[in-house]
Amino acid sequence: MTISINQKITGYDIVDREPQPNKAEKAGSNIIHMHEKLARPECLLGSTYKIKTPMSDHALYVTINDVVLNPDTEHELRRPFEIFINSKNMEHYQWIAALTLIISAVFRKGGDITFLVEELRGVFDPQGGYFKSGGRYMPSIVAEIGDAIESHMKMIGLLENDTLDDHQQQLLRDKRAEYELSNNNKTSTEAFPDGAQLCRKCLTKAMIQMDGCLTCLNCGESKCG
Repeated sequence: MTISINQKITGYDIVDREPQPNKAEKAGSNIIHMHEKLARPECLLGSTYKIKTPMSDHALYVTINDVVLNPDTEHELRRPFEIFINSKNMEHYQWIAALTLIISAVFRKGGDITFLVEELRGVFDPQGGYFKSGGRYMPSIVAEIGDAIESHMKMIGLLENDTLDDHQQQLLRDKRAEYELSNNNKTSTEAFPDGAQLCRKCLTKAMIQMDGCLTCLNCGESKCG
């Protein structure tokens, strides 16, 4: 389109049709986020978790390696990069190999990966689960792998630690002492009193009857609200 200029030109300027990013945007463009094309560094930080179940004579060792993004900056972040699961028991080799590949791929994809914990915990063994030391119920080996991943995510700060505060812990200790005294039980070497029922919230045999109400000595869950 032709524009006719009928007046004297007194000045001019060059117009850039593409908007320029501001300083905040320039700074943000230098931040490295987790994505599947991120190259594997030569060195990764790793943590190993041991899983010993009554389902096998051999333990599982879950190793999670982390990558540190934007090191030595205010945007430094530690994210899981890959997972390895090793055991002398070759019975589970195929599904363990598949699981490590899939989980590692999800780690590298980036975004919110915390959903993995609940997905793995939802896997139930058709032959039945088992109780860990301390009375914690595990519906399957896969669910316990999910527990190990959760522990790791809490350690690096991806998940919040949902432990009870000092006041709540003292309250549960008082309830346990009162329960054992009223039932003429000696202090048990187990984490929770003998005869405790399974808590549906934390899956731990820690539910006791106190003041006419079932109360969990592990997570504080109470049927009375």
